[in-house]
Amino acid sequence: MKKFCIIANRDKDEDLTITKKMTDFLEAKGKDVYITEESSLEGSYTDASGIPEDVECAIVVGGDGTILQAAHDLIQLDIPILGVNLGTLGFLAEVEVQTMEKAFTDLFLDKYNIESRMMIDATVYKEERSACSLKASAMNDVVITRSGFSRIIGVSILINGEVVQNYRGDGVIISTPTGSTGYNLSAGGPIVTPKAEMIMITPICPHSLNARSIIVTSEDTVEIQIRESKKTQEEEAIVTVDGCFSMKLQANDRILIKKAKETVKLVRMEDQSFFHLLRTKFGDK
Repeated sequence: MKKFCIIANRDKDEDLTITKKMTDFLEAKGKDVYITEESSLEGSYTDASGIPEDVECAIVVGGDGTILQAAHDLIQLDIPILGVNLGTLGFLAEVEVQTMEKAFTDLFLDKYNIESRMMIDATVYKEERSACSLKASAMNDVVITRSGFSRIIGVSILINGEVVQNYRGDGVIISTPTGSTGYNLSAGGPIVTPKAEMIMITPICPHSLNARSIIVTSEDTVEIQIRESKKTQEEEAIVTVDGCFSMKLQANDRILIKKAKETVKLVRMEDQSFFHLLRTKFGDK
């Protein structure tokens, strides 16, 4: 790889200190570097319009949230993403600041792999409208949670049109394998190797003894229906897609989730397997 763009989280990389160090190293090795500008558009982090067409890799400096936002901003450009971690756990940003020069050297020597990560599409249908009200893609998860002061919400989970579960609780998480180590994991859902193609459905604090995570194939269609509460409020719940897009929901609104056509390409270093990453991030050396 010779041509790079750098997307920096300016809240985490103050004064672009890490970005400048990174740029100096890359340019000293004869590489071309373009530093992206921040976007002024709501719901977007990066101004992708100025990125040269021949860029071969996007280096994202920040945490997993920065990478998720960059993945949305770059989805139409199909550029592989390499994450440099300035966050906490950093399951997506596997390169640490103290090892980034070694990682870049391995990159120049073609000691890397590119993984295509599955995404899911979420389409929201409001009860009062026949057309969809929101459509967005998620690399990590689609989360339906109670809104405002709502005590609990009722949801119906359908797979390919068939009702599988009805329960009341704080909500439900529909995640990709990439997102299985995020909110899904915190809610007691399973960890899934990111190369798999499947969809996890995990209830959040269900008021039930038999509500458990459900795993379906990437070819299945998941539908979440918001049910009326005992004390129906104007706004029952809220749906959030990768923490980037959200919409308030009412009783009888529906969210359809299925595998997206697009994928996200992540650059993974050859010396770090997913299971090594798990052991390292959870402190089990």
